[in-house]
Amino acid sequence: MKNTTTLINANEHVKKGDYEAYLSYLTEDTKWVFIGERTLLGKEAVRQYIKEFYLAPPIFDMEQAIEEGDFVTATGNISLKNKNGEYDHYTYCDIWRFDNGKLAELKAFVIEKKE
Repeated sequence: MKNTTTLINANEHVKKGDYEAYLSYLTEDTKWVFIGERTLLGKEAVRQYIKEFYLAPPIFDMEQAIEEGDFVTATGNISLKNKNGEYDHYTYCDIWRFDNGKLAELKAFVIEKKE
């Protein structure tokens, strides 16, 4: 469960809005694929994404994590503050690949909750 623990620790920084500490958990060449939306290549692209979309620290909970080798699949809920100051709510399934204990690749399935 070493990689799951790393993911949980990294996410604690996001919850606190300490994004630079979070970024230290990523490989320099990290790759994030948001299925059907966009792909981010490299730590700097993730930094810019955070600046654009995390207008306030996101509120999220990881419901389940399954670790197998260098991969952790995590499911849960996340709420992001929008430009109107209201929160949009999503359900996610993230598949993380780790490389030497760092977050190297993300494949994210994110679905907005409409209710």
